[in-house]
Amino acid sequence: MKIEVLGKGCSKCELTEKLIRDAAARLGVQIELAKVTDMQKIASMGVMSTPAVAVDGKLVHSGRVPSAEQIEGWLSAA
Repeated sequence: MKIEVLGKGCSKCELTEKLIRDAAARLGVQIELAKVTDMQKIASMGVMSTPAVAVDGKLVHSGRVPSAEQIEGWLSAA
């Protein structure tokens, strides 16, 4: 499972990345986590506000830090 955190590297983007890593470790799910900071790529994915998250190339969240429940849902769905 490839998860991308899209954003310029702000504190909310960093928190989103940490929450995803923590949830994956807690659930024992293998992930490939990448940060995307290129604004052209972020915009091409339809993101208007960050932080945003894409799972396997599909945008699943944007505009705020996701909740632990949301993250667990993404990880469990795969």
